[in-house]
Amino acid sequence: MDFAYSAKTQDLQQRLLRFMDAHIYPNEAEFQRELAANTAAGQRWTPLKLLARLKDEAQAQGLWNLFLPVDTAEASGYHGAGLTNAEYAPLAEIMGRVFWASEVFNCSAPDTGNMETIARYGSEAIKARWLKPLLEGEIRSAFAMTEPEVASSDATNICTRIERDGDHYVINGRKWWTSGANDPRCKVFITMGKTDPDAPKHVQQSMIVVPADTPGITIVRPVQVFGYDDAPHGHGEVLFENVRVPVENILLGEGRGFEIAQGRLGPGRIHHCMRLIGQAERALELMCQRALSRTAFGKLLAQQGVTQERIANARCQIDMARLLTLKAAWMMDTVGNKVAKTEIAMIKVVAPNLACQVIDWAMQVYGGAGVSEDTPLAFAYANARTLRFADGPDEVHRAAIAKWELAKWLPPKERLPR
Repeated sequence: MDFAYSAKTQDLQQRLLRFMDAHIYPNEAEFQRELAANTAAGQRWTPLKLLARLKDEAQAQGLWNLFLPVDTAEASGYHGAGLTNAEYAPLAEIMGRVFWASEVFNCSAPDTGNMETIARYGSEAIKARWLKPLLEGEIRSAFAMTEPEVASSDATNICTRIERDGDHYVINGRKWWTSGANDPRCKVFITMGKTDPDAPKHVQQSMIVVPADTPGITIVRPVQVFGYDDAPHGHGEVLFENVRVPVENILLGEGRGFEIAQGRLGPGRIHHCMRLIGQAERALELMCQRALSRTAFGKLLAQQGVTQERIANARCQIDMARLLTLKAAWMMDTVGNKVAKTEIAMIKVVAPNLACQVIDWAMQVYGGAGVSEDTPLAFAYANARTLRFADGPDEVHRAAIAKWELAKWLPPKERLPR
């Protein structure tokens, strides 16, 4: 087996690493200072000037829209890096080492998934209006799916209504964890809801493009994660009350919501998991540096058996998670998302749990500093823990993996009872 990255990927890796060293790591403290200054001025949700400057620099260096795959580039008429999932994966890991870095390269969620969704499933009019400014970084977007009133781990529960009324659809419902909704640059929502509650359950749902300035949309509040509001991006609770949008804004047609979601979530899970591996890798680096600099009970923390065991386990687990994720990406590229469904589900279980564990061990080595704002570890843990829910909770993916594994031992055409 050949584990080498393509020459194109290796070149982009080196360019990204240089950019991170020159522009991202040195500005981590500046990011916090500018955010604190905006907060003190009552402008916490103001886009940061630092990120705007760094975006200009990334574009100038050709490190822009690296996520944009070949088929999406062709559909959109816009040529990004044109990478496969396997080629992009190691770049996502590098960007994931700092939680805000992906935005600098126009590679952050939920915009990446929304851009791919619009490019693949949107009409030419929708692409003309929304895709170009998203690809150019002029605006941002949100994805409205999860709801507070229902167990959204079962997406068939989603009860927001999208009802046809002449030349419009009327949307009513409440969403939350709508990432990016609080950002003043957010100009469009991709929203999922029921167009036909009486249809078979997997064709009840549809997706529709909703301009953020449409009357009837209310941003109720930013939802916090362990006290973090993730400003100026945020995760909003959003109320849709008689929101009217033209019928042309429906994606693919009524009842195609799950089909679109599956097309969207595969690449998104690769991105999420590789970013988490980047966070875990950085946590391990910080753990080693701390362990070599602190003494307790007469010897370095690095000489303590428990610390060595955790460092060794972290190294093993990170490399295993990376290899599994790269295998999933390779399979998506070579045999398609449907065949790779087990591997995609597995990485979604493995990577967030791996990141939570390694970051937790790193926090333990740092002691009180590890749970403070003095290191990136506490926020990294909050992010990793959240991703055990996002794009489907662990339990849903484990159930699917088990079902597919057990199916190997069932007679042909026989299915497990629910």
